[in-house]
Amino acid sequence: MKYVFAILLALMSWGAVAQTTDYDLAEYYYNNGEYEQARLYYERLYKSDKSNRVYEKYLGTLIALGDLEEAEKIVKKKIKTSAKSADAHVDLGALYKKFGEDEKARVEFDKALKDLEPGRSHALRLANAYIKLNEFDYALETYNKARRISTDGYAFHYEMANLQGMMGNHEAMVDSFMDLLEVSPNYIQTVQNSLNRNLNIQENKANAEMLRTALLKRVQRSPEIVIYNELLIWLFLQKKDFDSALIQAKALDSRNGENGYRLVDIAQLAVNNKMYRSAAKAYQAVIDKGPEFEYYETARIEYLQVELAEITEVPGNHEEQLTALEATYTAALNDLGKTGSTAVLMKELAHIKGFYLGKTDEAIDLLYDAVEIPGLYAKMKAVIKLELGDILLLKDEIWEASLLYSQVELDFKEDVLGHEAKYRNAKVSFYAGDFEWAQAQLDVLKASTSKLISNDAIDLSLLITDNYNMDTTTVAMELYAQADLLAYQNQLVPAFAKLDSITTLFPGHSLTDEILMLKGDVYYNRGEFDKSREYYEQVSDIYSDDILADDALFKLAQLYDQIYKQPDMAQELYNRILTEYPGSLYVVEARKRFRQLRGDEL
Repeated sequence: MKYVFAILLALMSWGAVAQTTDYDLAEYYYNNGEYEQARLYYERLYKSDKSNRVYEKYLGTLIALGDLEEAEKIVKKKIKTSAKSADAHVDLGALYKKFGEDEKARVEFDKALKDLEPGRSHALRLANAYIKLNEFDYALETYNKARRISTDGYAFHYEMANLQGMMGNHEAMVDSFMDLLEVSPNYIQTVQNSLNRNLNIQENKANAEMLRTALLKRVQRSPEIVIYNELLIWLFLQKKDFDSALIQAKALDSRNGENGYRLVDIAQLAVNNKMYRSAAKAYQAVIDKGPEFEYYETARIEYLQVELAEITEVPGNHEEQLTALEATYTAALNDLGKTGSTAVLMKELAHIKGFYLGKTDEAIDLLYDAVEIPGLYAKMKAVIKLELGDILLLKDEIWEASLLYSQVELDFKEDVLGHEAKYRNAKVSFYAGDFEWAQAQLDVLKASTSKLISNDAIDLSLLITDNYNMDTTTVAMELYAQADLLAYQNQLVPAFAKLDSITTLFPGHSLTDEILMLKGDVYYNRGEFDKSREYYEQVSDIYSDDILADDALFKLAQLYDQIYKQPDMAQELYNRILTEYPGSLYVVEARKRFRQLRGDEL
């Protein structure tokens, strides 16, 4: 008996291996589209294995071979033998539909719907089967029936919303999503993603308005359900309508007794989009809540930063506005005190005093006070030292400035702050006429991870390389460096006198395009845009083969884009950068702006 039992086990194992091999071969032929060979194996397998994996592939094989009769036969047999026949009715309906027998297909789809049993999984499986066949109406009716016969109260809001989105019924989709949020507010992120994907609300104004109307109706109908207000705020932010978002946010903040965090978020988004007035309103709303709220100090500080950014964004003389802002900064520091948190205000106030109002001594004293604040964050101290060095340069105290830059460079060798300090030190060496040392520092900075610092280093390095030759006189280069420092110090008469002396003493010198460019930059920063344009045009037209031609062209494009508001001319200039200077550092930004002006959807 032992031997007989062993033989039986061996035969059974061999049979299992053979069946597995048949399935693998059937799969192989099916996946390779060799349906005749696949049919041989599936037909044999199906006699002993009526599992779904064999049934579905066997049915697919018969359909691929066009054997409607045999396919119909196995589906009908499944309907008779299966306790749950809804899926099989869909298979039979799909079969009839494929072969053009639409009326018979409808009969089977109706039967599948009729046989739907309670339970979420049954409804989802049947609806998905309909969706695969593009029978969206049947899928929708599946969800409706599943609701009616549900034993757990699940309402299929999410599934219905997605289906309605597929069907292009956006209003119904929005309603379903609103219903979902009413019972499951934690779905807010998912709903936002779906609405963005289906409605394209940033570009499609009609869809955005439809959503806004639907949300307002919900808010009015159910003011106690705050998730609708949340979604309305999100919608306004998508449209960059920060003022409307702020109205809703203030209402929620007041109703929920919040601390102002929502208002600060909106303000910061507005700043990122350069919507400074909206940002100021949001910060003011937090300030108005009073100093006992935790975001009060943040709002007070960032409100001032918004005011400064708005004033200084457009070049020009803003002395009157900045004098008023100086007083506001001073009042804020008196109220909040000189602490680690307000050190940034001290730095910015010093910048206003030093660079705009000519009060360099007051600026320097303020920055020395800031550096001495106990427990000041190391990076903040470094930033203040850089600002202090910059203002010392205004007073022509270049070696004191260099000492501060060196301290920051030493403390933050591998940090962007350290690279920035090294660049400023290289510029000091350039001003002092030590061009070889400046070049050595710039060579290190060219590989900086900061694109801005790297580009600045490359520009200054090229200026030195193209115009400084140790075998000839360095007088022209020294005069240019001195003029550059004088222009930085806002001493324009002596700066221009030195620049003009170069062209007089060294006619046709390679520095001529740099001289024109520097004059253009000076006039631009003073807000004398027509004069700056004339110099940029000379560089781009007369020196089109020199290294500054693309710089001049890009600055011209920005003038027409941002100052003159002539998009057609700006677009033409951006396009010239792309076509005439494909290796320019400005290509990426020029291409982006060119496409925006052309109306491309980015």
